Amino acid sequence: MPLELSLIPPNTTLDSNSVGVSIEISESVSRTFFCVLTITDQIEQESLDVSIWGSPDGQEFGKLPVLRFPQQFYNGATKMILDVSLRPDVKFIRARWDVNRWGRVSPTPKFVAGLQLEEIPPMSRDTTTKRAILAPTS
Repeated sequence: MPLELSLIPPNTTLDSNSVGVSIEISESVSRTFFCVLTITDQIEQESLDVSIWGSPDGQEFGKLPVLRFPQQFYNGATKMILDVSLRPDVKFIRARWDVNRWGRVSPTPKFVAGLQLEEIPPMSRDTTTKRAILAPTS
């Protein structure tokens, strides 16, 4: 059964810079995840930066994220792949978000968002693949 993780629970109000809870991923077989960052509400003239950080112990998360989403400004979903299969030291992950507001009306930024991860199952070595044959066109 693939792991399903919620690094930022759906419909969470993000109005200040913060980090999420540490989640252990040791049970993951593939260590590869399909990530969906969904923004359902925001105000104008603000930005949201979301990243995923990895740790060997759930305490120290280093200086660089294992995945950084593009900077967000509007409602919508952004999908990315997190692959830590070549990082055996990463046993825990957590989200970090930074909000910025440059508008004149309200000084506090406000996004309503969520970050869901679903493990991508490992591919079997017995799976056959078909190769496409490209024929010249006349």
